[in-house]
Amino acid sequence: MTNNDTLSHSRMAAKIEQIDRICARARIMPVITIAREEDILPLADALAAGGLTVLEVTLRSRYGLAAIRLLRELRPELCVGAGTVLDRRMLAAAVEAGAQFIVTPGSTAELLQAGLESDIPMLPGTGSASDIMLGYGLGYRRFKLFPAEICGGAAALKAFGGPFADVRFCPTGGVSPDNLQRYMAQPNVMCVGGTWMLDSQWIKDGDWAQVERASAEALRLLG
Repeated sequence: MTNNDTLSHSRMAAKIEQIDRICARARIMPVITIAREEDILPLADALAAGGLTVLEVTLRSRYGLAAIRLLRELRPELCVGAGTVLDRRMLAAAVEAGAQFIVTPGSTAELLQAGLESDIPMLPGTGSASDIMLGYGLGYRRFKLFPAEICGGAAALKAFGGPFADVRFCPTGGVSPDNLQRYMAQPNVMCVGGTWMLDSQWIKDGDWAQVERASAEALRLLG
């Protein structure tokens, strides 16, 4: 192994440790798409009051990067990552905004390579064994299973545990209070991502107490 290989392996090992710490803290990671700028702080505060302090802010809306910047500045106690990162350009913009981790819905060779070069950890999306192997060959051992329910849910995670014994997942997409415990019971699941505590009507109405209540209730299901 060359010095460069050793350095690359060491950097990836450090990033895996970072992802593990983030996911252990999260347990449930709300996947947030901001529709109105004025919702950013009260929504984050409601989630945090309910116990959810690791937030995946997606770049699906024009407020995504602004939300990451604002939360990093005014809510430094939260851990804020960028989701729906699709390419190298979006990854660079998320890092510039202050994202503490990156989440992608899928994997491409370009994006996986960009993640290797980045100083912050990335949780690449996967929906198949082939995607896992693409990332695995580059050193990735932590993935987002997306969309989890469509990809086979807990049964798929159990099957992946055979050939990929050292890989762990954050299943997202179709996770709800009804199946939350089933997902978390899988030994290769480190946390889950979800949106059920982010009901669009609650947010439209500014019903932050309901967001807080749903967040706290979800965590109670995990004991």
